[in-house]
Amino acid sequence: MIRLPFTEGLSDLDVRVFEAIAHAPSPLLDATMRPLSASADHGRLWFVLAGGMALTRRTDLQRAAVRGVVTLGAASLLANQVGKRLYPRRRPNASRITVERLRRQPMSSSFPSGHSASAAAFATAVATENRPVGFALGLLAGAVGLSRITTGAHYPGDVLGGFLLGSGLAVLGARLVPLVDENMLIVAPPSPAVEPPRPDGAGVTVLVNPTSGDGTGARVLDHITEALPAARIVEVAEADDLDRLAADAAAGAEVLGVAGGDGTVATVARHALAAGLPLAVFAAGTFNHFAKDVGTATAEATVAAVRDGRAAQVDVLLLNEETVILNTASIGAYPEFVRMRERYQNSARKPVAAFRAALHVLRHSSPVTVTMNGAEVSTLFFFLGNGRYGAPGLFPGRRARLDDGLIDVRYLTTGHRFERLRLAASLLSGRIRNSHLYQEAQVPEFTIESAEPIRVAHDGEAGEPTTRADFRLDYRSLRVFGTAKVPR
Repeated sequence: MIRLPFTEGLSDLDVRVFEAIAHAPSPLLDATMRPLSASADHGRLWFVLAGGMALTRRTDLQRAAVRGVVTLGAASLLANQVGKRLYPRRRPNASRITVERLRRQPMSSSFPSGHSASAAAFATAVATENRPVGFALGLLAGAVGLSRITTGAHYPGDVLGGFLLGSGLAVLGARLVPLVDENMLIVAPPSPAVEPPRPDGAGVTVLVNPTSGDGTGARVLDHITEALPAARIVEVAEADDLDRLAADAAAGAEVLGVAGGDGTVATVARHALAAGLPLAVFAAGTFNHFAKDVGTATAEATVAAVRDGRAAQVDVLLLNEETVILNTASIGAYPEFVRMRERYQNSARKPVAAFRAALHVLRHSSPVTVTMNGAEVSTLFFFLGNGRYGAPGLFPGRRARLDDGLIDVRYLTTGHRFERLRLAASLLSGRIRNSHLYQEAQVPEFTIESAEPIRVAHDGEAGEPTTRADFRLDYRSLRVFGTAKVPR
């Protein structure tokens, strides 16, 4: 037992404050304090709240739930198994407390309050990830502490000691396990491109694949013909040489348009870039990632942008100075990971689907050993994006900008001890960015070398085998109708 020199002087004050609170007549306290105190037994209240936070689609709240539960467990263990043994203290005399508030007193030491330590630990840990939610939980934690006094379970000093212990552990945890920094980089404002309005589509040449997107191409073709009657339409069949047709179309056009999937759009974009022409993208593929991110998710939106002359300058990613990449590139098993994740998302939430897909690839795929910017790496997952994508981790989400001047590089290294367990913990807790298995960088150039030929998949295309892949960002080099910022 440890006796602190100042406790004797504070003991009388502690008892007086306890009696003032616990014996004060109050119908409100009579009705609320006992149920609130009971709800926090064994951390039930906080586990329920953590479960609700984990079910949200917000990664900060999911991380907060995990951090809160872990910190709560540490605080409860330290308070009940260490604190109470170091400083044994009798429970308050509850003989004068009203029957409505009285609860059966525990037999353990009164100091510190385990309920208060758990409450403060959970609320403070959540606050490190999300301040508004943490503040609201802090008020609830304070009410739980008050309930322990009014029901006769603890003196105010016990509750204060529990608060200090729990909040201190949460602050220490934030230092030991650093927070995820999700601040967006500061980049220059979008650069609008000055284009003349084309109400009827005069000067616009559009290459259209009518069979793309399971018939979407045919519907887009009809809409362009009706909405932009002066536009020239070039129909592209599956057997046609798209490169030759795009080059011929660019030679006599003022605006080069394309209706097709992301791979088709990237091919035509290369010719628009070479000819110095603005690009009009009519969404007619399966996913239409680039069209969505540039603000023309529908043919109607593209027609409106062409009629009004609304365009912007966006970045283009060049592979070996020849291939234009508008969205993403990957090597290894990343395409298989994406396919499996989308399959599992039909029956599970994104973090769980990503975890299951990652395990599937770890079991059934072989890592690729390459040299990245001079360092040898063994990897299964490699993702490279034109522009910085929204969320950290193996599920990048969408881009907020297409003109930030950065290549977004993400990959997962292999060959580590307990890598599956470590990957599972990082994915489920939403802390993949802090994992040593996961690497991330935002750079203007990136190089991959391999002793054996590897395929670099890009924009839905399998890509050709190569032993060297040089990626360079061509900053705001392409003029495209729409906007460089994703609409919210």
